[in-house]
Amino acid sequence: MFESIRRARLQREGLSCGKTRRKHQEGDLLDEMRTHPAGTVGAYVLFFVGIGVLMRLGTQVEAGLPAVTWLHMLYAGAIGFAMVVHERVALRREICDNGVLLLVLGTIFTHLALVVLMLDSSFSQSWGKTLKAIVLPHAFGPLVLSVILGRRIGLFGAIYATLFGVLVCISISAPTYMATSALLGFTGVLLTKSVRDRKRLIMAGFYVGLVAVAYSLLLHEAAGVIMEEKVGRMVLYPLLSGILTGIVVGGLLPVMESVFGVTTDVSWLELGDQNHPLMRRLSIEAPGTYHHSLVVANLSEAAAEAIGASASMCRVCAYFHDIGKLSKPEYFIENMDPSDNPHEDLTPRMSALVIIAHVKDGVDLAIKHNLNARIIDVIEQHHGNSLAYFFYRQALDQKAEMERLVKQSKAKEDDVPQVSEETFRYPGPRPQFKESAIISLADAVESASRTLEKPNASRIETMIDDIVQARMMDGQLDECDLTIAQLAKIKASFAKTLLSMMHGRIKYQKALEAKPSSQQAHVREEAKPVLVGDEETEASAKIVEASFSSPAAAEAAPVKKPRSRKSPPASAA
Repeated sequence: MFESIRRARLQREGLSCGKTRRKHQEGDLLDEMRTHPAGTVGAYVLFFVGIGVLMRLGTQVEAGLPAVTWLHMLYAGAIGFAMVVHERVALRREICDNGVLLLVLGTIFTHLALVVLMLDSSFSQSWGKTLKAIVLPHAFGPLVLSVILGRRIGLFGAIYATLFGVLVCISISAPTYMATSALLGFTGVLLTKSVRDRKRLIMAGFYVGLVAVAYSLLLHEAAGVIMEEKVGRMVLYPLLSGILTGIVVGGLLPVMESVFGVTTDVSWLELGDQNHPLMRRLSIEAPGTYHHSLVVANLSEAAAEAIGASASMCRVCAYFHDIGKLSKPEYFIENMDPSDNPHEDLTPRMSALVIIAHVKDGVDLAIKHNLNARIIDVIEQHHGNSLAYFFYRQALDQKAEMERLVKQSKAKEDDVPQVSEETFRYPGPRPQFKESAIISLADAVESASRTLEKPNASRIETMIDDIVQARMMDGQLDECDLTIAQLAKIKASFAKTLLSMMHGRIKYQKALEAKPSSQQAHVREEAKPVLVGDEETEASAKIVEASFSSPAAAEAAPVKKPRSRKSPPASAA
Protein backbone atom coordinates (compact mmCIF):
# COMPACT_ATOMS: atom_id res chain seq x y z
CA MET A 1 0.00 0.00 0.00
CA PHE A 2 2.76 2.44 0.95
CA GLU A 3 4.59 1.64 -2.29
CA SER A 4 1.49 2.51 -4.35
CA ILE A 5 1.07 5.82 -2.44
CA ARG A 6 4.72 6.72 -3.07
CA ARG A 7 4.38 5.84 -6.77
CA ALA A 8 1.23 7.98 -7.07
CA ARG A 9 3.03 10.95 -5.49
CA LEU A 10 5.97 10.61 -7.88
CA GLN A 11 3.55 10.38 -10.81
CA ARG A 12 1.83 13.63 -9.77
CA GLU A 13 5.22 15.33 -9.61
CA GLY A 14 6.08 14.07 -13.09
CA LEU A 15 8.87 11.84 -11.78
CA SER A 16 7.21 8.50 -12.62
CA CYS A 17 5.12 7.11 -15.45
CA GLY A 18 2.96 5.21 -12.96
CA LYS A 19 3.84 1.79 -14.37
CA THR A 20 5.61 -0.92 -12.40
CA ARG A 21 8.01 -3.47 -13.82
CA ARG A 22 6.89 -7.06 -13.41
CA LYS A 23 9.08 -9.11 -11.09
CA HIS A 24 9.88 -12.80 -10.99
CA GLN A 25 9.29 -14.97 -7.90
CA GLU A 26 7.72 -12.42 -5.57
CA GLY A 27 6.14 -15.12 -3.36
CA ASP A 28 8.56 -15.26 -0.43
CA LEU A 29 6.21 -17.52 1.58
CA LEU A 30 6.05 -20.08 -1.23
CA ASP A 31 9.83 -20.05 -1.63
CA GLU A 32 10.21 -20.55 2.12
CA MET A 33 7.84 -23.51 2.07
CA ARG A 34 9.81 -25.12 -0.76
CA THR A 35 12.98 -25.28 1.32
CA HIS A 36 11.85 -25.31 4.95
CA PRO A 37 12.44 -28.59 6.87
CA ALA A 38 8.90 -28.40 8.25
CA GLY A 39 7.58 -28.76 4.71
CA THR A 40 9.66 -31.89 4.22
CA VAL A 41 8.38 -33.44 7.45
CA GLY A 42 4.81 -32.51 6.55
CA ALA A 43 5.07 -34.16 3.11
CA TYR A 44 6.33 -37.41 4.62
CA VAL A 45 3.69 -37.41 7.37
CA LEU A 46 0.89 -36.96 4.82
CA PHE A 47 2.34 -39.75 2.69
CA PHE A 48 2.56 -42.26 5.54
CA VAL A 49 -0.95 -41.41 6.73
CA GLY A 50 -2.16 -42.02 3.17
CA ILE A 51 -0.35 -45.37 3.06
CA GLY A 52 -2.09 -46.36 6.28
CA VAL A 53 -5.48 -45.51 4.75
CA LEU A 54 -4.69 -47.53 1.60
CA MET A 55 -3.59 -50.51 3.69
CA ARG A 56 -6.95 -50.47 5.45
CA LEU A 57 -8.80 -50.15 2.12
CA GLY A 58 -6.74 -53.03 0.73
CA THR A 59 -8.21 -55.35 3.35
CA GLN A 60 -11.74 -54.53 2.19
CA VAL A 61 -11.46 -55.41 -1.51
CA GLU A 62 -12.29 -59.03 -0.74
CA ALA A 63 -14.19 -60.75 2.04
CA GLY A 64 -12.27 -62.73 4.62
CA LEU A 65 -8.98 -60.79 4.45
CA PRO A 66 -7.15 -60.20 7.77
CA ALA A 67 -7.35 -56.73 9.29
CA VAL A 68 -4.38 -54.39 9.48
CA THR A 69 -2.37 -55.03 12.66
CA TRP A 70 0.51 -53.28 14.39
CA LEU A 71 2.79 -55.81 12.75
CA HIS A 72 1.76 -54.51 9.31
CA MET A 73 2.33 -50.96 10.49
CA LEU A 74 5.78 -51.95 11.72
CA TYR A 75 6.57 -53.35 8.26
CA ALA A 76 5.37 -50.11 6.65
CA GLY A 77 7.48 -48.04 9.08
CA ALA A 78 10.62 -50.03 8.25
CA ILE A 79 10.07 -49.58 4.49
CA GLY A 80 9.30 -45.88 5.05
CA PHE A 81 12.53 -45.39 7.00
CA ALA A 82 14.50 -47.06 4.19
CA MET A 83 12.78 -44.76 1.65
CA VAL A 84 13.67 -41.62 3.61
CA VAL A 85 17.30 -42.67 3.99
CA HIS A 86 17.50 -43.59 0.29
CA GLU A 87 16.11 -40.21 -0.75
CA ARG A 88 18.30 -38.16 1.60
CA VAL A 89 21.52 -40.03 0.81
CA ALA A 90 21.35 -40.94 -2.89
CA LEU A 91 18.84 -38.50 -4.41
CA ARG A 92 19.48 -35.25 -2.55
CA ARG A 93 20.34 -33.33 -5.75
CA GLU A 94 17.46 -34.70 -7.82
CA ILE A 95 14.84 -34.13 -5.10
CA CYS A 96 16.08 -30.61 -4.45
CA ASP A 97 13.05 -29.04 -2.74
CA ASN A 98 9.76 -29.88 -1.08
CA GLY A 99 7.81 -29.33 -4.29
CA VAL A 100 9.71 -32.11 -6.06
CA LEU A 101 9.44 -34.33 -2.96
CA LEU A 102 5.67 -33.80 -2.90
CA LEU A 103 5.53 -34.76 -6.59
CA VAL A 104 7.46 -38.01 -5.95
CA LEU A 105 5.45 -39.03 -2.89
CA GLY A 106 2.16 -37.96 -4.49
CA THR A 107 2.88 -40.05 -7.58
CA ILE A 108 3.69 -43.16 -5.52
CA PHE A 109 0.51 -42.63 -3.48
CA THR A 110 -1.60 -42.15 -6.64
CA HIS A 111 -0.03 -45.30 -8.12
CA LEU A 112 -1.03 -47.37 -5.07
CA ALA A 113 -4.51 -45.80 -5.01
CA LEU A 114 -5.05 -46.83 -8.64
CA VAL A 115 -3.88 -50.35 -7.78
CA VAL A 116 -6.41 -50.60 -4.92
CA LEU A 117 -9.16 -49.18 -7.14
CA MET A 118 -8.35 -51.70 -9.87
CA LEU A 119 -8.35 -54.57 -7.36
CA ASP A 120 -11.71 -53.48 -5.97
CA SER A 121 -13.27 -53.28 -9.46
CA SER A 122 -11.86 -56.69 -10.45
CA PHE A 123 -13.35 -58.43 -7.40
CA SER A 124 -16.69 -58.87 -9.14
CA GLN A 125 -14.95 -60.41 -12.18
CA SER A 126 -14.30 -64.11 -12.46
CA TRP A 127 -10.55 -63.64 -12.73
CA GLY A 128 -7.94 -65.66 -10.99
CA LYS A 129 -5.56 -64.01 -8.51
CA THR A 130 -2.65 -64.46 -10.92
CA LEU A 131 -4.42 -62.52 -13.68
CA LYS A 132 -5.47 -59.83 -11.17
CA ALA A 133 -1.83 -59.33 -10.21
CA ILE A 134 -0.74 -58.85 -13.83
CA VAL A 135 -3.43 -56.45 -15.07
CA LEU A 136 -2.72 -53.87 -12.33
CA PRO A 137 -1.14 -50.57 -13.58
CA HIS A 138 2.34 -51.40 -12.24
CA ALA A 139 4.08 -49.05 -14.72
CA PHE A 140 2.05 -45.92 -13.92
CA GLY A 141 4.18 -44.38 -11.15
CA PRO A 142 7.56 -45.33 -12.65
CA LEU A 143 6.54 -43.92 -16.06
CA VAL A 144 5.37 -40.60 -14.61
CA LEU A 145 8.44 -40.07 -12.43
CA SER A 146 10.87 -41.23 -15.11
CA VAL A 147 9.48 -38.86 -17.76
CA ILE A 148 9.18 -35.84 -15.46
CA LEU A 149 12.21 -36.18 -13.18
CA GLY A 150 14.51 -38.70 -14.83
CA ARG A 151 15.07 -42.43 -14.78
CA ARG A 152 16.85 -42.48 -11.40
CA ILE A 153 13.72 -41.10 -9.73
CA GLY A 154 11.67 -43.51 -11.85
CA LEU A 155 13.58 -46.46 -10.40
CA PHE A 156 13.12 -45.01 -6.89
CA GLY A 157 9.37 -44.90 -7.51
CA ALA A 158 9.30 -48.45 -8.91
CA ILE A 159 11.14 -49.84 -5.88
CA TYR A 160 8.96 -48.29 -3.19
CA ALA A 161 5.69 -48.66 -5.11
CA THR A 162 6.51 -52.39 -5.17
CA LEU A 163 7.43 -52.64 -1.47
CA PHE A 164 4.45 -50.65 -0.20
CA GLY A 165 2.21 -52.40 -2.74
CA VAL A 166 2.92 -55.76 -1.09
CA LEU A 167 1.46 -54.38 2.17
CA VAL A 168 -1.49 -52.68 0.47
CA CYS A 169 -2.50 -55.56 -1.83
CA ILE A 170 -2.62 -58.36 0.74
CA SER A 171 -5.28 -60.14 -1.34
CA ILE A 172 -2.49 -61.11 -3.78
CA SER A 173 0.41 -63.41 -3.00
CA ALA A 174 3.37 -61.28 -1.90
CA PRO A 175 5.97 -63.01 -4.15
CA THR A 176 3.64 -62.75 -7.17
CA TYR A 177 2.90 -59.07 -6.61
CA MET A 178 6.53 -58.18 -5.91
CA ALA A 179 7.90 -59.96 -8.98
CA THR A 180 5.21 -58.60 -11.31
CA SER A 181 5.42 -55.03 -10.04
CA ALA A 182 9.22 -54.96 -10.21
CA LEU A 183 9.31 -56.45 -13.72
CA LEU A 184 6.73 -54.11 -15.28
CA GLY A 185 7.81 -51.02 -13.30
CA PHE A 186 11.47 -51.38 -14.25
CA THR A 187 10.48 -52.13 -17.86
CA GLY A 188 8.55 -48.85 -17.95
CA VAL A 189 11.61 -46.94 -16.70
CA LEU A 190 13.80 -48.65 -19.29
CA LEU A 191 11.51 -47.55 -22.13
CA THR A 192 11.41 -43.86 -21.18
CA LYS A 193 14.82 -42.88 -22.48
CA SER A 194 14.61 -39.75 -24.68
CA VAL A 195 10.80 -39.39 -24.66
CA ARG A 196 10.44 -36.38 -26.97
CA ASP A 197 6.76 -36.69 -27.91
CA ARG A 198 3.61 -38.13 -26.38
CA LYS A 199 3.47 -40.93 -28.96
CA ARG A 200 6.55 -42.45 -27.34
CA LEU A 201 4.61 -42.79 -24.08
CA ILE A 202 1.86 -44.76 -25.80
CA MET A 203 4.51 -46.97 -27.44
CA ALA A 204 6.19 -47.44 -24.05
CA GLY A 205 2.84 -48.56 -22.64
CA PHE A 206 2.40 -50.92 -25.59
CA TYR A 207 5.79 -52.55 -24.99
CA VAL A 208 5.07 -52.84 -21.26
CA GLY A 209 1.85 -54.61 -22.29
CA LEU A 210 3.78 -57.04 -24.48
CA VAL A 211 6.12 -57.88 -21.59
CA ALA A 212 3.07 -58.34 -19.36
CA VAL A 213 1.52 -60.72 -21.93
CA ALA A 214 4.65 -62.88 -22.10
CA TYR A 215 5.00 -62.90 -18.31
CA SER A 216 1.28 -63.70 -17.91
CA LEU A 217 1.57 -66.84 -20.04
CA LEU A 218 4.75 -67.97 -18.27
CA LEU A 219 3.36 -67.24 -14.79
CA HIS A 220 0.10 -69.07 -15.41
CA GLU A 221 2.02 -72.03 -16.79
CA ALA A 222 4.47 -72.08 -13.87
CA ALA A 223 1.63 -71.79 -11.34
CA GLY A 224 -0.24 -74.63 -13.02
CA VAL A 225 -3.42 -72.58 -13.56
CA ILE A 226 -3.10 -71.93 -17.30
CA MET A 227 -6.00 -74.25 -18.05
CA GLU A 228 -8.26 -72.41 -15.61
CA GLU A 229 -8.03 -69.07 -17.45
CA LYS A 230 -9.14 -68.18 -20.94
CA VAL A 231 -6.24 -67.50 -23.30
CA GLY A 232 -7.92 -64.31 -24.55
CA ARG A 233 -7.96 -62.89 -21.03
CA MET A 234 -4.34 -63.82 -20.36
CA VAL A 235 -3.24 -62.03 -23.55
CA LEU A 236 -5.70 -59.19 -24.10
CA TYR A 237 -6.11 -57.77 -20.58
CA PRO A 238 -2.40 -57.29 -19.77
CA LEU A 239 -1.85 -55.72 -23.20
CA LEU A 240 -4.76 -53.31 -22.74
CA SER A 241 -3.57 -52.46 -19.23
CA GLY A 242 -0.14 -51.44 -20.56
CA ILE A 243 -1.55 -49.35 -23.42
CA LEU A 244 -4.08 -47.58 -21.19
CA THR A 245 -1.33 -46.82 -18.67
CA GLY A 246 0.70 -45.08 -21.40
CA ILE A 247 -2.33 -43.09 -22.59
CA VAL A 248 -3.27 -42.00 -19.05
CA VAL A 249 0.31 -40.93 -18.27
CA GLY A 250 0.46 -38.88 -21.49
CA GLY A 251 -2.80 -37.16 -20.60
CA LEU A 252 -1.84 -36.42 -17.00
CA LEU A 253 1.62 -35.01 -17.73
CA PRO A 254 0.50 -31.44 -18.62
CA VAL A 255 -1.63 -31.27 -15.45
CA MET A 256 1.20 -32.48 -13.23
CA GLU A 257 3.69 -30.13 -14.87
CA SER A 258 1.38 -27.19 -14.26
CA VAL A 259 0.62 -28.09 -10.64
CA PHE A 260 4.21 -28.83 -9.57
CA GLY A 261 6.01 -26.33 -11.81
CA VAL A 262 8.19 -28.84 -13.67
CA THR A 263 8.78 -29.20 -17.41
CA THR A 264 9.48 -32.39 -19.38
CA ASP A 265 11.44 -32.68 -22.62
CA VAL A 266 8.12 -33.09 -24.43
CA SER A 267 6.97 -29.68 -23.22
CA TRP A 268 10.37 -28.07 -23.92
CA LEU A 269 10.09 -29.15 -27.54
CA GLU A 270 6.61 -27.65 -27.71
CA LEU A 271 7.88 -24.40 -26.16
CA GLY A 272 10.68 -24.22 -28.75
CA ASP A 273 8.26 -23.11 -31.49
CA GLN A 274 9.93 -20.21 -33.29
CA ASN A 275 6.51 -18.87 -34.33
CA HIS A 276 6.07 -17.58 -30.80
CA PRO A 277 5.11 -13.86 -30.93
CA LEU A 278 8.31 -12.83 -29.13
CA MET A 279 10.50 -14.79 -31.53
CA ARG A 280 8.70 -13.27 -34.52
CA ARG A 281 9.21 -9.79 -33.07
CA LEU A 282 12.86 -10.55 -32.45
CA SER A 283 13.42 -11.69 -36.05
CA ILE A 284 11.82 -8.50 -37.43
CA GLU A 285 12.79 -5.78 -34.93
CA ALA A 286 16.19 -7.11 -33.83
CA PRO A 287 17.47 -9.52 -36.51
CA GLY A 288 21.03 -9.40 -35.17
CA THR A 289 19.88 -10.48 -31.71
CA TYR A 290 17.68 -13.16 -33.28
CA HIS A 291 20.63 -14.69 -35.13
CA HIS A 292 22.79 -14.39 -31.99
CA SER A 293 20.12 -16.29 -30.01
CA LEU A 294 20.02 -19.11 -32.56
CA VAL A 295 23.79 -19.54 -32.42
CA VAL A 296 23.78 -19.48 -28.60
CA ALA A 297 21.04 -22.15 -28.71
CA ASN A 298 23.23 -24.40 -30.89
CA LEU A 299 26.27 -23.88 -28.67
CA SER A 300 24.44 -24.49 -25.41
CA GLU A 301 22.48 -27.50 -26.68
CA ALA A 302 25.65 -29.29 -27.82
CA ALA A 303 27.43 -28.47 -24.54
CA ALA A 304 24.47 -29.71 -22.48
CA GLU A 305 24.50 -32.99 -24.41
CA ALA A 306 28.21 -33.35 -23.64
CA ILE A 307 27.72 -33.19 -19.85
CA GLY A 308 24.30 -34.85 -19.56
CA ALA A 309 22.30 -31.69 -18.79
CA SER A 310 18.92 -30.88 -20.35
CA ALA A 311 19.70 -30.07 -23.98
CA SER A 312 16.08 -29.26 -24.85
CA MET A 313 15.84 -26.80 -21.99
CA CYS A 314 19.10 -25.11 -23.03
CA ARG A 315 17.91 -24.65 -26.60
CA VAL A 316 14.55 -23.15 -25.68
CA CYS A 317 15.90 -20.88 -22.92
CA ALA A 318 18.66 -19.64 -25.27
CA TYR A 319 16.00 -18.63 -27.81
CA PHE A 320 14.44 -16.22 -25.30
CA HIS A 321 17.42 -15.16 -23.17
CA ASP A 322 17.84 -11.76 -24.92
CA ILE A 323 14.21 -10.80 -25.57
CA GLY A 324 14.74 -7.74 -23.35
CA LYS A 325 16.67 -6.15 -26.20
CA LEU A 326 13.34 -5.64 -27.98
CA SER A 327 12.82 -2.53 -25.84
CA LYS A 328 15.78 -0.67 -27.41
CA PRO A 329 17.24 -2.92 -30.13
CA GLU A 330 19.23 -0.12 -31.82
CA TYR A 331 21.43 0.30 -28.73
CA PHE A 332 22.96 -3.17 -29.14
CA ILE A 333 25.85 -3.61 -31.52
CA GLU A 334 24.41 -6.60 -33.39
CA ASN A 335 21.41 -4.47 -34.46
CA MET A 336 23.18 -1.12 -34.70
CA ASP A 337 23.52 0.97 -37.83
CA PRO A 338 27.31 1.51 -38.23
CA SER A 339 26.73 5.09 -39.38
CA ASP A 340 24.49 5.99 -36.41
CA ASN A 341 25.77 4.93 -32.98
CA PRO A 342 23.29 6.16 -30.32
CA HIS A 343 25.88 5.69 -27.57
CA GLU A 344 27.88 8.62 -28.95
CA ASP A 345 25.25 10.95 -27.46
CA LEU A 346 25.23 9.25 -24.03
CA THR A 347 27.61 9.17 -21.11
CA PRO A 348 29.19 5.77 -20.33
CA ARG A 349 27.01 5.47 -17.24
CA MET A 350 23.80 6.04 -19.21
CA SER A 351 24.93 3.63 -21.93
CA ALA A 352 25.63 0.97 -19.29
CA LEU A 353 22.19 1.50 -17.74
CA VAL A 354 20.50 1.03 -21.11
CA ILE A 355 22.47 -2.15 -21.81
CA ILE A 356 21.99 -3.61 -18.32
CA ALA A 357 18.24 -2.84 -18.39
CA HIS A 358 17.66 -5.49 -21.06
CA VAL A 359 17.70 -8.15 -18.31
CA LYS A 360 14.80 -6.59 -16.38
CA ASP A 361 13.01 -5.75 -19.63
CA GLY A 362 13.34 -9.40 -20.64
CA VAL A 363 11.86 -10.61 -17.35
CA ASP A 364 8.99 -8.16 -17.78
CA LEU A 365 8.23 -9.41 -21.30
CA ALA A 366 8.56 -13.07 -20.27
CA ILE A 367 6.08 -12.68 -17.41
CA LYS A 368 3.69 -10.75 -19.65
CA HIS A 369 3.74 -13.60 -22.20
CA ASN A 370 3.50 -16.35 -19.52
CA LEU A 371 6.80 -17.98 -20.41
CA ASN A 372 8.09 -20.94 -18.43
CA ALA A 373 9.62 -20.10 -15.04
CA ARG A 374 12.94 -21.68 -16.04
CA ILE A 375 13.17 -19.36 -19.06
CA ILE A 376 12.67 -16.38 -16.75
CA ASP A 377 15.40 -17.72 -14.45
CA VAL A 378 17.81 -17.91 -17.40
CA ILE A 379 16.94 -14.36 -18.52
CA GLU A 380 17.76 -13.11 -15.01
CA GLN A 381 20.95 -15.15 -14.64
CA HIS A 382 22.59 -15.19 -18.08
CA HIS A 383 24.78 -12.18 -17.20
CA GLY A 384 24.97 -12.89 -13.49
CA ASN A 385 26.33 -9.80 -11.73
CA SER A 386 29.17 -9.40 -14.23
CA LEU A 387 30.67 -6.07 -15.21
CA ALA A 388 29.74 -4.10 -18.35
CA TYR A 389 33.47 -3.70 -18.88
CA PHE A 390 33.50 -1.63 -22.10
CA PHE A 391 31.53 1.27 -20.62
CA TYR A 392 33.24 0.93 -17.23
CA ARG A 393 36.61 1.28 -18.94
CA GLN A 394 35.28 4.23 -20.94
CA ALA A 395 34.07 5.91 -17.74
CA LEU A 396 37.47 5.44 -16.09
CA ASP A 397 39.16 6.98 -19.13
CA GLN A 398 36.85 9.99 -18.98
CA LYS A 399 37.54 10.38 -15.27
CA ALA A 400 41.29 10.24 -15.88
CA GLU A 401 40.97 12.85 -18.64
CA MET A 402 38.99 15.21 -16.39
CA GLU A 403 41.54 14.79 -13.61
CA ARG A 404 44.26 15.71 -16.08
CA LEU A 405 42.34 18.84 -17.09
CA VAL A 406 41.85 19.77 -13.42
CA LYS A 407 45.59 19.55 -12.87
CA GLN A 408 46.06 21.89 -15.82
CA SER A 409 43.42 24.26 -14.37
CA LYS A 410 41.23 23.73 -17.44
CA ALA A 411 38.36 22.18 -15.49
CA LYS A 412 36.84 22.32 -12.03
CA GLU A 413 37.11 19.68 -9.33
CA ASP A 414 33.31 19.22 -9.40
CA ASP A 415 33.45 18.21 -13.07
CA VAL A 416 35.31 14.97 -12.25
CA PRO A 417 32.73 12.13 -12.51
CA GLN A 418 32.38 9.57 -9.74
CA VAL A 419 32.84 6.06 -11.14
CA SER A 420 31.57 3.12 -9.07
CA GLU A 421 32.04 -0.43 -10.27
CA GLU A 422 28.66 -1.45 -8.82
CA THR A 423 26.90 0.98 -11.18
CA PHE A 424 28.28 -0.94 -14.15
CA ARG A 425 27.36 -4.43 -12.91
CA TYR A 426 24.30 -6.45 -13.91
CA PRO A 427 21.72 -7.02 -11.15
CA GLY A 428 22.15 -10.81 -11.07
CA PRO A 429 21.67 -13.33 -9.59
CA ARG A 430 24.57 -15.48 -10.74
CA PRO A 431 23.73 -18.72 -12.60
CA GLN A 432 22.07 -21.11 -10.16
CA PHE A 433 21.94 -24.33 -12.22
CA LYS A 434 23.93 -26.04 -14.96
CA GLU A 435 21.78 -25.04 -17.90
CA SER A 436 21.81 -21.37 -16.89
CA ALA A 437 25.61 -21.42 -16.54
CA ILE A 438 26.01 -23.08 -19.96
CA ILE A 439 23.85 -20.42 -21.64
CA SER A 440 25.75 -17.66 -19.83
CA LEU A 441 29.08 -18.98 -21.14
CA ALA A 442 27.70 -19.62 -24.63
CA ASP A 443 26.36 -16.05 -24.77
CA ALA A 444 29.80 -14.61 -23.95
CA VAL A 445 31.64 -16.99 -26.28
CA GLU A 446 29.37 -16.28 -29.26
CA SER A 447 29.73 -12.51 -28.80
CA ALA A 448 33.52 -12.71 -28.51
CA SER A 449 33.83 -15.01 -31.53
CA ARG A 450 32.58 -12.15 -33.74
CA THR A 451 35.77 -10.21 -32.97
CA LEU A 452 38.17 -12.94 -34.10
CA GLU A 453 40.22 -12.25 -37.21
CA LYS A 454 41.00 -15.31 -39.33
CA PRO A 455 39.56 -17.75 -36.76
CA ASN A 456 41.24 -21.11 -36.44
CA ALA A 457 41.21 -23.89 -33.85
CA SER A 458 44.01 -22.40 -31.76
CA ARG A 459 42.51 -18.91 -31.60
CA ILE A 460 39.03 -20.21 -30.83
CA GLU A 461 40.26 -22.45 -28.01
CA THR A 462 42.35 -19.62 -26.52
CA MET A 463 39.38 -17.26 -26.63
CA ILE A 464 37.09 -19.80 -24.91
CA ASP A 465 39.69 -20.54 -22.22
CA ASP A 466 40.11 -16.83 -21.50
CA ILE A 467 36.36 -16.23 -21.20
CA VAL A 468 35.73 -19.22 -18.92
CA GLN A 469 38.74 -18.35 -16.77
CA ALA A 470 37.58 -14.73 -16.44
CA ARG A 471 34.07 -15.85 -15.43
CA MET A 472 35.51 -18.19 -12.81
CA MET A 473 37.81 -15.50 -11.41
CA ASP A 474 34.85 -13.09 -11.20
CA GLY A 475 32.87 -15.69 -9.24
CA GLN A 476 30.12 -16.04 -11.83
CA LEU A 477 30.17 -19.88 -11.63
CA ASP A 478 30.35 -20.15 -7.84
CA GLU A 479 26.63 -20.84 -7.28
CA CYS A 480 25.98 -23.49 -9.95
CA ASP A 481 26.97 -27.15 -9.66
CA LEU A 482 29.31 -27.42 -12.65
CA THR A 483 32.50 -29.38 -11.98
CA ILE A 484 35.93 -28.70 -13.49
CA ALA A 485 35.60 -31.86 -15.59
CA GLN A 486 32.25 -30.67 -16.94
CA LEU A 487 33.70 -27.24 -17.72
CA ALA A 488 36.43 -28.93 -19.77
CA LYS A 489 33.77 -30.82 -21.77
CA ILE A 490 31.78 -27.61 -22.26
CA LYS A 491 34.85 -25.76 -23.59
CA ALA A 492 35.64 -28.61 -25.96
CA SER A 493 32.05 -28.62 -27.22
CA PHE A 494 32.07 -24.83 -27.75
CA ALA A 495 35.33 -25.07 -29.71
CA LYS A 496 34.02 -27.88 -31.91
CA THR A 497 30.73 -26.11 -32.66
CA LEU A 498 32.35 -22.72 -33.36
CA LEU A 499 35.01 -24.26 -35.57
CA SER A 500 32.36 -26.01 -37.65
CA MET A 501 30.42 -22.74 -38.02
CA MET A 502 33.44 -20.57 -38.84
CA HIS A 503 35.36 -22.95 -41.11
CA GLY A 504 37.23 -21.62 -44.14
CA ARG A 505 35.82 -21.50 -47.64
CA ILE A 506 37.41 -21.87 -51.06
CA LYS A 507 38.51 -18.56 -52.58
CA TYR A 508 37.33 -18.12 -56.17
CA GLN A 509 38.77 -15.60 -58.61
CA LYS A 510 36.59 -12.83 -59.98
CA ALA A 511 35.14 -13.24 -63.46
CA LEU A 512 36.96 -11.04 -66.02
CA GLU A 513 34.83 -8.52 -67.85
CA ALA A 514 37.18 -7.76 -70.75
CA LYS A 515 37.29 -10.11 -73.73
CA PRO A 516 40.43 -12.21 -73.21
CA SER A 517 43.21 -12.61 -75.76
CA SER A 518 44.39 -16.09 -76.61
CA GLN A 519 47.34 -15.84 -74.21
CA GLN A 520 45.10 -14.44 -71.45
CA ALA A 521 42.62 -17.28 -72.01
CA HIS A 522 45.50 -19.75 -71.77
CA VAL A 523 46.56 -18.16 -68.47
CA ARG A 524 43.01 -18.32 -67.12
CA GLU A 525 42.68 -21.98 -68.03
CA GLU A 526 45.65 -22.69 -65.77
CA ALA A 527 44.21 -20.70 -62.86
CA LYS A 528 42.00 -22.81 -60.61
CA PRO A 529 40.26 -22.10 -57.31
CA VAL A 530 42.57 -22.52 -54.35
CA LEU A 531 42.13 -22.59 -50.60
CA VAL A 532 42.46 -19.34 -48.67
CA GLY A 533 45.96 -19.09 -47.26
CA ASP A 534 47.45 -21.57 -49.75
CA GLU A 535 50.82 -20.82 -51.32
CA GLU A 536 49.21 -20.71 -54.76
CA THR A 537 47.13 -17.64 -53.86
CA GLU A 538 49.98 -15.21 -54.57
CA ALA A 539 50.64 -16.67 -58.02
CA SER A 540 46.93 -16.61 -58.84
CA ALA A 541 46.72 -12.97 -57.84
CA LYS A 542 49.57 -12.12 -60.21
CA ILE A 543 47.76 -13.94 -63.00
CA VAL A 544 44.57 -11.96 -62.41
CA GLU A 545 46.50 -8.68 -62.20
CA ALA A 546 48.32 -9.43 -65.47
CA SER A 547 45.08 -10.30 -67.24
CA PHE A 548 43.71 -6.81 -66.49
CA SER A 549 46.86 -5.16 -67.90
CA SER A 550 47.99 -4.67 -71.49
CA PRO A 551 49.21 -7.69 -73.50
CA ALA A 552 52.81 -6.52 -73.09
CA ALA A 553 52.42 -6.36 -69.35
CA ALA A 554 50.86 -9.80 -69.42
CA GLU A 555 53.87 -11.16 -71.30
CA ALA A 556 56.26 -9.53 -68.84
CA ALA A 557 54.42 -10.83 -65.83
CA PRO A 558 56.08 -13.98 -64.49
CA VAL A 559 53.61 -16.84 -64.39
CA LYS A 560 54.28 -19.66 -61.97
CA LYS A 561 52.83 -22.97 -63.03
CA PRO A 562 50.52 -24.51 -60.48
CA ARG A 563 51.75 -27.58 -58.67
CA SER A 564 50.51 -30.99 -59.61
CA ARG A 565 48.35 -31.18 -56.43
CA LYS A 566 44.70 -30.76 -57.37
CA SER A 567 42.60 -28.02 -55.85
CA PRO A 568 39.49 -29.18 -53.98
CA PRO A 569 36.35 -29.42 -56.11
CA ALA A 570 33.63 -26.83 -55.77
CA SER A 571 31.52 -29.29 -53.79
CA ALA A 572 34.07 -29.07 -50.98
CA ALA A 573 32.84 -25.57 -50.25
